[in-house]
Amino acid sequence: MQFAKPLPTYLLQRYQGWKATSYSENSAWYRRLASEGQRPRAMVISCCDSRVHVTSIFGADQGEFFIHRNIANLVPPYEPDGDHHGTSAAVEYAVQHLKVAHLIVLGHSSCGGVQSCIEMCEGRAPELEEKASFIGRWMDILKPRYDEVADVGDKQAQLRELEHLAVLTSLDNLMTFPFVAEAVASGALTLHGLWTDIGEGGLDCFDPASGKFIPV
Repeated sequence: MQFAKPLPTYLLQRYQGWKATSYSENSAWYRRLASEGQRPRAMVISCCDSRVHVTSIFGADQGEFFIHRNIANLVPPYEPDGDHHGTSAAVEYAVQHLKVAHLIVLGHSSCGGVQSCIEMCEGRAPELEEKASFIGRWMDILKPRYDEVADVGDKQAQLRELEHLAVLTSLDNLMTFPFVAEAVASGALTLHGLWTDIGEGGLDCFDPASGKFIPV
């Protein structure tokens, strides 16, 4: 693999700093995690966006969350077609093998993936319409919800509403997985929809009773 290069110096230095401090001070805990395996209480499906730091938001330690990240925190519908399904595989592992008690979908403000969906739906991103566009085909999961925000005049409000709909779409699609629906019905699993405002540090939770995202 001649295309692979050594780790950048700044990352190597950061690793060495972590190993000498955080790891050294908590080495017994890390060894316990390694020997006993993981027992996370919750799975979090969040966006790949580098500004969304799930463990920092909830003050979580290693081993507490099973985290899966993808573009725009989307979950596709249940499709057992024998193809490659990374997000579905992560959900299956969390629910059926790790037996997590909570499954959280976390959306966020200024989501580039959701913005690209808007641009594609408005005909301003022809490159995303190409069959070869992985982003475009992934955003097809959210594309049907665009009609619900098409008439929103304020662009920031439109983006935020579609970000909320991305979370709800994922929650709806999660319930198409038989093992998720069964776990929810038995009370072994609860689903939660959240949205965080990166700039303000806010966190909104979807309230099924009102059908709205409410600040926590």
